[in-house]
Amino acid sequence: MKANIGGADKIVRYIGGIVIIALGFYFKSWWGAVGLLPILTAVISWCPVYVPFKISTKKAQ
Repeated sequence: MKANIGGADKIVRYIGGIVIIALGFYFKSWWGAVGLLPILTAVISWCPVYVPFKISTKKAQ
């Protein structure tokens, strides 16, 4: 797995994941668990959805 998530993308994923989890708690819904996916992809710096489209937000080094 080659990293394909850059810094700004990671921040958006962390914030989005936390918001989804918080909404799940607020509405007492298990759908809040979906918020773990963007957080997980941010942690591992790899998004499987980006692969078929050859998208990368990570800067070339």
